[in-house]
Amino acid sequence: MNYFKYNYHITTVLTVVVTLLLNSCSNPNSIETKQPTLSDYTVGEKWVWKYKGVTTEGVVRSDGEDAREIVSVDGVLGMVIGTDTIQVKDIVKPEESETPKYDWPLEVGKKWKYEKNWTSQDGTKGTQSQDVEILSFKEITVEAGTFMAYKIQYKGKITNSRGYSADADDVWWYAPALKNFIKFTQTQDDFLYEEELIRYTSPSKN
Repeated sequence: MNYFKYNYHITTVLTVVVTLLLNSCSNPNSIETKQPTLSDYTVGEKWVWKYKGVTTEGVVRSDGEDAREIVSVDGVLGMVIGTDTIQVKDIVKPEESETPKYDWPLEVGKKWKYEKNWTSQDGTKGTQSQDVEILSFKEITVEAGTFMAYKIQYKGKITNSRGYSADADDVWWYAPALKNFIKFTQTQDDFLYEEELIRYTSPSKN
């Protein structure tokens, strides 16, 4: 009788353990995503977004497309952004900041503070200070396709040396499989700016 009780106990324990493991694997909120590394990028990868900025009165301030592409310059991987080419090794270099843009690894429920000081081409200095929270990790559909993505919200203020000050509510959808964001919205008082990935190409998927 003790033998059968022992076997029943073991079977019950194994069933519980397997169930917990399956639930953990099927629960996207339990996933952690590490920062991409240099080896994750391939020459020929290209991301294209459409963007549009509109005031609450319907005035269009920006409307167009933006692209980034991975190239090789003398054997060194670089990312072309506009007229600039930035070495990928610098992009994936861990950010040494207590208030980073992304606090790796990414995980649903994680919170941190994001702060950034910047200077525009005309010399205007600005500051961005926002509280960040990762709200979810689920399938998101954009024009480029459907991808698993983190929804990351940034809420706070943007100010500059010209006296501008506005509450800023930014939401980024970051897709680990693409190593980039697939959607972005920013609300600043009377202005709404949106970006959406419309094309992604990769030689490894051709």
